[in-house]
Amino acid sequence: MTGVRRVGILGGTFDPVHSGHLMIAERALAELGLDLVLFVTAGNPRLKRQSPSAAAEHRLEMVRLAVEHDGRFAVSDAEIHRRGPTYTVDTLEHVLREYRAGAELYFILGVDVLPRFHEWHNNERILELCRLVVVSRPGYSAFDWDDFYIRNPMARDRITLVSSAADISGTELRARASQGLPLTGLLPERVERYIKDNEIYPQAARFPGDTPL
Repeated sequence: MTGVRRVGILGGTFDPVHSGHLMIAERALAELGLDLVLFVTAGNPRLKRQSPSAAAEHRLEMVRLAVEHDGRFAVSDAEIHRRGPTYTVDTLEHVLREYRAGAELYFILGVDVLPRFHEWHNNERILELCRLVVVSRPGYSAFDWDDFYIRNPMARDRITLVSSAADISGTELRARASQGLPLTGLLPERVERYIKDNEIYPQAARFPGDTPL
C-alpha cells in the first residue's frame, strides 16, 4: 500500500470481532492521525489462557466481513498461517517488511494486558519497533504505571493513551449466539449473519480474557 506511513496494528482472537473492536480502531485513527489500522487475527497466542472457540478460518472471515467496505482498515492473516505459538514481535517484523521499513507502527492494546507485558517474548524489541497505544477499560482506571515502568523501563516515552471505547465482552457474545439471542448493535450485521449461517457458536464456553499477547 504505497504511501502508508502510520500503521496501527490491532491484534486479537476476534472470537468474534465486534463493535468494540471497530470503535477502538476508529478512535486510534482519529486521535493518532493513522493512515491505516491493520486487523491481525491471532493464531495461537502464547499467553492465551484457552484456545479460541471458533476456528481460525471463521475468525478471519468474520474480520474481513466487518471491515471489507472501509478503506481505512485492512486484514492480515500472518498469524493464522504461522505454526506454533504466535509472538507479537514476529508480527511487527512481518508488518514492517510488508509496509516497508519506513512505516511507523502503533500497536493497539488494552490496559488490562499491560501487567504481563514484561513476560512477552522479546518485549524490548517490541518497544523498538512500535509505540504502544493503550486503550483504557472499565475497572483499570487505577492502573499502577509506576510499577509498570519499573518492570519495563524502555516503555517510557513509548506509550500513547487513547480514550476508552465501549466495553463489549466476546465471552458474552458467544454465550448470546449459542442461546439464539439477538446480537444487533453489538457487531456488524454481516458478521451476525455469518455466525448464524455457519453455526459458529453452538455451545459457547464461558472463559475469561479475549485479548492475545
